[in-house]
Amino acid sequence: QVQLVESGGGSVQSGGSLTLSCAASGYTASSGYMGWIRQAPGKQREGVATISSGGLKIYAGAVKGRFTISQGNDKNTLYLQMNSLKPDDTAMYYCAAAPQIPFSVSKLLPSQYPYWGQGTQVTVSS
Repeated sequence: QVQLVESGGGSVQSGGSLTLSCAASGYTASSGYMGWIRQAPGKQREGVATISSGGLKIYAGAVKGRFTISQGNDKNTLYLQMNSLKPDDTAMYYCAAAPQIPFSVSKLLPSQYPYWGQGTQVTVSS
């Protein structure tokens, strides 16, 4: 059984930083992606950042240059370092995993991720 557990959310002021963590169990994939997806109140879920099993990192334009995705050496832990946070980054952040995503499909598309954690709230105040 795949289990993804996020931690590290909280409340910060604009310009601040947070690091999210995701502990994965029951999930091993020689290929595929693990990523972070967020959902703000009243908005659709959007992919923020993802990393392939080979280490390829993909970021949404809104966070590129500010957020950094990484994995622990055992690849069972996923991180999201968030710097220069803005009020628009306020959302529930979910850790998600996808054993495979078709080549022609966006790797940030939330519907491609079958496994999700419960989420951790990030609130950025101005």
